Amino acid sequence: MENKFAENLKTLRQEKGIGQVELAKHINVSRGIISLWENSLREPGMYNLIALADYFDVSVDYLIGREN
Repeated sequence: MENKFAENLKTLRQEKGIGQVELAKHINVSRGIISLWENSLREPGMYNLIALADYFDVSVDYLIGREN
């Protein structure tokens, strides 16, 4: 099963033209965590999902692949 969250996160980050380090600084996590999320090795908690949704101005449902 594909991980829509990982795919959506990487796409949003690339569309915004930022690297993992910059995103990590904006949501107060390490670059390694961003990498783990984008490679489907870990999943973020609710607090981080909300921070990502706010940063990219999308819904949490969009981030996790529940809507287009």
